[in-house]
Amino acid sequence: MDQDSNSLTEDLGNSDQSSLFPYIDRDKVHGLNLDVPERAKDIIKPWVDREDTTLFADSGVDDQMIIHVPFSENVRIRSVVLKLGRGECTPRHLRIYANYPNIIDFTDAENTKPHFNISLLEGETGAVEYPLRVAAFRSVHSLSLYVGDSVGGDLSRIYFIGFKGDCQSPRKEGTKKIEVPAPNAADASLVDRVLQRAKGQQTTAR
Repeated sequence: MDQDSNSLTEDLGNSDQSSLFPYIDRDKVHGLNLDVPERAKDIIKPWVDREDTTLFADSGVDDQMIIHVPFSENVRIRSVVLKLGRGECTPRHLRIYANYPNIIDFTDAENTKPHFNISLLEGETGAVEYPLRVAAFRSVHSLSLYVGDSVGGDLSRIYFIGFKGDCQSPRKEGTKKIEVPAPNAADASLVDRVLQRAKGQQTTAR
């Protein structure tokens, strides 16, 4: 276990103001080794539904699963909040990888050093908050959560995954056009001047 990554049960109370749920790109959330792949989205719930048990995700052929969570903007993550299955369905180990969209299978995960690596609490009935080392999660656009080592050894269950922190800045969009004031042709952008020249050549050719 990472010596700086002690798991704590905290009074979560009404902490929805620091919930990062609004910044999760929920449509792109997906999982590996889920018995029903579409259920990866079901465990990404609003803060008020963190104790809900009607929707959950179970692992597939064994007790390991990976949940990929992309964000629509860069965020700083202070903690992860989990509500897990009880009894033999409780996973006991969690690894988190930040900004590693290339983790596409369990082999990649095993060969990559996680940013967060802890043992999960057992016997908890409610959602549990696990503080993170903010320095390692200060500018995050995606997370991959790898859970496993369930009590029963066959199946892991998750009811809720949430995050607390704050938004850092909008993600850069390479296709966004930069507006440049152009009172005359000499001050126009290079693209505009090229277009004007091409248009003039077409007119001359006629």
